[in-house]
Amino acid sequence: MKVSIITAVRNGALAIPVTLASVATQSYANIEHIVVDGASSDDTVAVVRREGPHVETLVSEPDSGVYDAFNKGLRVATGQIIAFLNAGDEYMHSAVIGTVMAAFADPALDAVFGDVNIVPDDGGRGAIRHYRAHAFQPTRFADGYMPPHPALFVRRRAIEVVGEYDTSYQIAGDFEWCVRLFVGARARFVHLPMVLTRMPRGGLSNQGLRSAWIITREMRRACKAHGVLTSFPRLLTRLPRKAFEFKQRAGDAS
Repeated sequence: MKVSIITAVRNGALAIPVTLASVATQSYANIEHIVVDGASSDDTVAVVRREGPHVETLVSEPDSGVYDAFNKGLRVATGQIIAFLNAGDEYMHSAVIGTVMAAFADPALDAVFGDVNIVPDDGGRGAIRHYRAHAFQPTRFADGYMPPHPALFVRRRAIEVVGEYDTSYQIAGDFEWCVRLFVGARARFVHLPMVLTRMPRGGLSNQGLRSAWIITREMRRACKAHGVLTSFPRLLTRLPRKAFEFKQRAGDAS
């Protein structure tokens, strides 16, 4: 089966080389790498052309945000399995895609996901947080708990049922899409008990109190839209859990 990996980027000339190299060095042979650039004003496109000879499709044009970029990638993807790996993210080793595809040998599965290590923004590779997904069940969306998007692989047939990302969301568009996938479409899934992806700490959901408020509000909106009973206090319980993961990982490293 072909795997389509969609990379969204804007002004990521310094971040995207590690992502390009990570995909290029995967031992699994049938990979389609799609890069969707939001009309970067830096050298992103030149870097992709220079360091990503394996990239099959490069789209560079203005967009309305990361979820618009994801949708553009979905429209051109031809793989039976779809994944998203943003600029700066990388797979933990060269056998990640092969390991995931071995799990998809079970034709009943719609989705496969693993864990993510979050690393400092300054280029350090030591994990400061281990995003564990072993306890995920669709009922946990009410707690703001979802599979980590950079370590999520989805079969095309499920995406055709779920549809595109809702671009009206600022930060929680991946959360809302996953609610549709696992609650609405009842996707059958398996968690691989291993870290599949490494990603920098920065991102839309890690921009301080304002982003925490926006994402919580949008999570509640997504849950309400899809019949998941929750509340602001319940969704806020994810923040101490997230802080504990940072603290625990720091303790492991000390």
